[in-house]
Amino acid sequence: MRAPIVVHFLSPTGGRVVTIKDEVAGFVYDDQGLIELLRRAGACNAERWLDDPQWIEWRGGWPHRYEAA
Repeated sequence: MRAPIVVHFLSPTGGRVVTIKDEVAGFVYDDQGLIELLRRAGACNAERWLDDPQWIEWRGGWPHRYEAA
């Protein structure tokens, strides 16, 4: 089963695109921004999901990293 939330590759200028069920949900610059985006999408326990591969797939780069290389 694929994770419904994907945090995509780092942008060259920093930040990452987030998709939920293959639809773009937003662009985030840190974990707090990701948690807020997920809460607005209806995930009340979003902070617990950040390291759960059943919920979130981190693509490209390290998880929790948002600054440009």
